[in-house]
Amino acid sequence: MNSEEDYKNSKGNYNNSKGNYKNSEEDYENSKGNSDSLNIRVESYSAMFQRAKEKSEGVFIPFIVAGDPDFETSLQIVRELVEGGADALEIGFPFSDPVADGPTVQSADIRSLNAGMTTAKGFEFIRKIREFTSIPIGLLVYYNLIYKMGVDTFYENARKSGVNGILAADLPPEEAGDAVKAAEKNGLNQIFLAAETTSNERLQEIIKLCSGFLYVVSVMGVTGARSEMGTSTVEMVGRMRSHTKLPLCVGFGISKPEHITEVIKAGANGAIVGSILIDVIAENLGDQDILKAKIRESCREMKEATLKDQIE
Repeated sequence: MNSEEDYKNSKGNYNNSKGNYKNSEEDYENSKGNSDSLNIRVESYSAMFQRAKEKSEGVFIPFIVAGDPDFETSLQIVRELVEGGADALEIGFPFSDPVADGPTVQSADIRSLNAGMTTAKGFEFIRKIREFTSIPIGLLVYYNLIYKMGVDTFYENARKSGVNGILAADLPPEEAGDAVKAAEKNGLNQIFLAAETTSNERLQEIIKLCSGFLYVVSVMGVTGARSEMGTSTVEMVGRMRSHTKLPLCVGFGISKPEHITEVIKAGANGAIVGSILIDVIAENLGDQDILKAKIRESCREMKEATLKDQIE
């Protein structure tokens, strides 16, 4: 995903505990109807971050595109991510013009769309995930999908499906009023992006609207795996940490366990990893057993990078 200034350039089974972060929801969000359609208690972001804090570790959040390469295989991949130790999930709904994403995620979008995925089916996908896990689920979408369905309808469907938070990659804070109101109405977190180019003044405005966590864009440009983590990313995390008590999760270009360890040591609460996992999917489309095994192993390696003995 690109970043505007900030964005027009745009478990496993763990014990649950209450969170204490600013701008975060209740311990568990059966909120305003997560319980009216689901028979599962949904862990909040605040509880997740508090649970990690008590263990002196960071959080690992994998990203995949719903329906890549098809609905059922994608659902099996999510199961492997959960079994591999994911603390939360970031799920993308495929879009035909993903301007923030590099070739890897674009290809995943194409595979998903070609397999018949739609926004409505995306919510069905989330409901299926909620049949086997209560860890937080965030949606990473483009605002066109929200606008086409209708802001209120989209957010209501998200709530009823068991979503915790929504990040619209191409939605700047100046134009986010309707989305923020819909999120508040439905007890959801509205998550925003901040990048190296985000000024301190603009960062303060973003923080006023953001809840759940702040998504810190680690690199300039679109999504995709990078081989090295720049010193500017470490400095940026430190700067943003000095301006907010919101949890910080770093994404874009995070592709190695050492990247995760580095950003957590710099002050981030966690890392979001997508392209390197989607590469595993693309490289193993012909053998689902190998695909699932490699996804789980990659997830375990990434999660291990957040553990206490790695980040101290």
